[in-house]
Amino acid sequence: MPIIRVEILPGRTIEQKRELVEVLTRETARIAGCSEQSIYVVIEDVKKENWGVGGELCSDKFPD
Repeated sequence: MPIIRVEILPGRTIEQKRELVEVLTRETARIAGCSEQSIYVVIEDVKKENWGVGGELCSDKFPD
């Protein structure tokens, strides 16, 4: 049973998340040769202050 974890910064719509789950599921099943029903996708929104890039917090690097 494949489990796909996606960690992204907040701000995606439910429609974007729905499409991401559909595409990741379909393509993983195709490539791995397994059923779509066996694939789990977990999306976690990570606050900018809890994510660092290049030695900086994303909240500092990419302020709103």
